[in-house]
Amino acid sequence: MAENLVIVESPAKAKTIKKYLGKDFEVLASYGHVRDLIPKEGAVDPDKQFAMSYRSIERNEKHVDAISRALKKSKNLFLATDPDREGEAISWHLRELLEERGDLAGKDVKRVVFYEITKGEVQRAVSEPRDLSLDLVNAQQARRALDYLVGFNLSPLLWKKVRRGLSAGRVQSPALRMICEREHEISIFKPQEYWTLEAEGEHSAQTFPLKLVEFDGQKVEQFSFTNEGAARDVEKSINDAAQGFLHVLSIDRKQRRRNPSPPFTTSTLQQEAARKLGYSAQRTMRLAQQLYEGVDFGEGAIGLITYMRTDSLSLAVDAVREMREVIAQEYGAEAVAEEPRIYKTKSRNAQEAHEAIRPTSAAVLPSKLEGKVDPDQYKLYSLIWKRAVASQMSHALFDTVAVDMVPSKQAEAGASTGRHVLRANGSTLVKPGYMAVYQEDVDDGKPENENDRILPAMKDGDVVTLLKMHGDQHFTEPPPRFSEASLVKALEEHGIGRPSTYATIISTLKDREYVDMDNRRFIPTDIGKIVGSFLSKHFHKYVEYGFTASLEDELDAVSRGEEDWTEPLKKFWKPFITQVEHIEKNVSREEVAQARELGKHPESGKPITVRMGRYGPFVQIGTKDDEEKPKFAGLRPGQKMDLIKLPEALELFKLPRNLGVTAEGEPVQANIGRFGPYIKYGAKYVSLKVPDDPYTVELERALEVIRLKKEADANRIIKDFGVDNIQVLNGRYGPYITDGKRNARIPKDTDPKSVELELCRELLAAAPLRGSRFGRKKTAAPAKPSAPVAAETAAAPKPAKKTAAKSAQKSAAATTPAKKTAPRKKKAVARADTAKPVAHVPKKTSSKPKKTDRKT
Repeated sequence: MAENLVIVESPAKAKTIKKYLGKDFEVLASYGHVRDLIPKEGAVDPDKQFAMSYRSIERNEKHVDAISRALKKSKNLFLATDPDREGEAISWHLRELLEERGDLAGKDVKRVVFYEITKGEVQRAVSEPRDLSLDLVNAQQARRALDYLVGFNLSPLLWKKVRRGLSAGRVQSPALRMICEREHEISIFKPQEYWTLEAEGEHSAQTFPLKLVEFDGQKVEQFSFTNEGAARDVEKSINDAAQGFLHVLSIDRKQRRRNPSPPFTTSTLQQEAARKLGYSAQRTMRLAQQLYEGVDFGEGAIGLITYMRTDSLSLAVDAVREMREVIAQEYGAEAVAEEPRIYKTKSRNAQEAHEAIRPTSAAVLPSKLEGKVDPDQYKLYSLIWKRAVASQMSHALFDTVAVDMVPSKQAEAGASTGRHVLRANGSTLVKPGYMAVYQEDVDDGKPENENDRILPAMKDGDVVTLLKMHGDQHFTEPPPRFSEASLVKALEEHGIGRPSTYATIISTLKDREYVDMDNRRFIPTDIGKIVGSFLSKHFHKYVEYGFTASLEDELDAVSRGEEDWTEPLKKFWKPFITQVEHIEKNVSREEVAQARELGKHPESGKPITVRMGRYGPFVQIGTKDDEEKPKFAGLRPGQKMDLIKLPEALELFKLPRNLGVTAEGEPVQANIGRFGPYIKYGAKYVSLKVPDDPYTVELERALEVIRLKKEADANRIIKDFGVDNIQVLNGRYGPYITDGKRNARIPKDTDPKSVELELCRELLAAAPLRGSRFGRKKTAAPAKPSAPVAAETAAAPKPAKKTAAKSAQKSAAATTPAKKTAPRKKKAVARADTAKPVAHVPKKTSSKPKKTDRKT
């Protein structure tokens, strides 16, 4: 067995590293985190200096066992997890578990860090090991504790005040606030009319556009002309003064340089991959992880890019030297920047990783990978390679020209005041420089130089023909909704989150159904707006962008060893839990539901309101105080609580619709139930599928749906004995016997049509109950209804306080990052004595958690 044992997170990374280290090293994977907080109340105890209770993660126990066995035959343990706080914490937790087992006696434990998985870098890291950084571990612990305290206290409150299954997070909540505030800006936006005056000129048989920049001696602004009448008056004035001709007043020629963008950070990679490739942040990071850990393109697995979670813009000297050599070889010596370009990080808290994202070797051109790796991997690698290489190339050079012209009459009169000035702009790309390789996209608006053009040669006093003058109407537009790219950019600008969290923030907002996507833009759902409004109103301090950013600053201070890790927790906890308790006692569910009256019912005069219920948004006729029970109707797909009007609300109460009768005289109705739209005929039901609509479907179509259902049922039934519900049916996997309680297979080589009743009874008696392979009946999970049920919404008792809180806490525990999976009750709970540095935790006596510790 090898004397040296190296531990990384993933098997792909292990496979790549193994070939670089040789036979004296064994490389195993921990498969992410090996321990996490216990998934129940009390995992972080503020009354005991924020002591944190851990247990091992069930799915990774077998991997820890494998590491333990291998360690017994090795002398040295190298912890080579990712070079950030999360990676440091994984290494620390693994060391703690192995120490509890007694596996580290006589072993030399070292931490190794590398930012690219190449032979030289991995061998250098192993030859220069260090100790675990307790400051980085403490910073990760403080972040984890903060996220736990927020989730395990806000989520139960949302369950009680809004609806079950919701969650709130320390970082996701400000992101939701951003999206909701942008939607509010759009909803209250009032378009303003304005007009632009443009023209078309001709000189030397070449036409070109002109724009009015000065009228009657005044500079033309966006709102200089706000209606058609004013615009037409200006057109007439210029045409009268020009009499078909303009005179060149002045020519301004300049050279303009444009420098390349810096290499990628995590944030800019996610933004540009969204713009250019249409990738989500989550997809981008998954592909980047694969490129970092190693991809085989014919020469064995090799890490193709440096570590992809970074705020830094710096590049290694050797990497820059190689890039410059590749640029000279591929694009010519003139394409290389005069001096190596050095970029400085603008991020408020650049941390940990010491380089920007770049190819591990610029000599590995994208063309070498094309057709040999996954197409998505190739596209992302190509993007990273081009951006990094372009960052060391020469600037692009443009010749620009601006020609100002005045109407002929004004030119002849020599007027210097009250002039009308039209301008033609042109530019020519003289030297492409880095633009031959890469240009950055923009989120919204027109790219720079979109209208670049070459103008004909002109000089002062030249006459230009005015072909036509026209005014164009415009309206101001509301701010655009956030895309993934622009949201990540905004989060980074506000200092919210870190490179490793952007993708998680976005996926959480989607998973919780707080947002929908329309043309790759975020639109808050009704429940998203209500949660956002609730948090902004009652927990304003905690969703403030500045507050979230200041917490990140404190965590950074902890990571640098400048502050004890419990200090941010102490400052946060007392005011936060006081506010939670105050809101729980003083804010009613009715207030949070944001009920909005739409008007009065035209017949009964009762108020009609729209509000949020346990099963989603719904409209209600009447109040709970009325003698007659209120009526309810769920909103249709696409309808919004804040946009629905009274006529639309009244339409919702037209169900059930009586359509007529079948040929057999059975009444036919269209309606919506807990599981969606349906047609009822007699005592039977058939689902309505899109595009059929219960509000508009007619009898003819309903009878067609019923006929198709009967045909499907007839084809499904092979034989019906008419006794004890025993039937022989066609199923997805072939014919079978059923009595509604048990299903039994038909013996091989037996004709389903000829099977006898007695054989059916024997086979059913030997079969397990439906829902279990071995006769133990499983409890089915309740289906999520699509609309509120009147009786439940109006009169269902509130869940017991303790039960709701526990359920919500389990939900909050389930929202931890992907690397952290809730464990089972098998291993001992390890408590961290937080009055001391994290890594100096006194070991506790092992004891199995109680049965209630198991996460369901």
